[in-house]
Amino acid sequence: MVKKMSVAKAVVTGTVYRAPEKRFTQNNIAVSAFVLNIGERNEILIRVVSRRNSLDEIVSSLSKGDRVLVEGRLQTNTVKTDDGAERRIYEIDANAVEKLSGGASVSSGVSSADDIVKFESDDFSNELINEDEIPF
Repeated sequence: MVKKMSVAKAVVTGTVYRAPEKRFTQNNIAVSAFVLNIGERNEILIRVVSRRNSLDEIVSSLSKGDRVLVEGRLQTNTVKTDDGAERRIYEIDANAVEKLSGGASVSSGVSSADDIVKFESDDFSNELINEDEIPF
């Protein structure tokens, strides 16, 4: 059983914990996802999902250890594990991703004033919001 809730708009910075993967839904819609560690002392992992083509270039250029800024809608999931325990999953449906380098932005390949690419309109990484629609 999965209970989901959209919390609010979120802007976070962190380090790519798991490199991006790109897969396709049954309807041939591309979905890219990576895991971001936003914790400084402890690991605080958030799954970042991009469902549109406009972020493909920047997301596919990310590697483990890269610093990024992500803006989007924060969502939480509560899932039941096989042993019946509940587990909370955090995920950001990304609207913008910016690659950072030593505090300065790195060009994302899209010309904009602030170098942020925007949408036009581990192991919890397989437990997703809208699990039926996302092939991870």
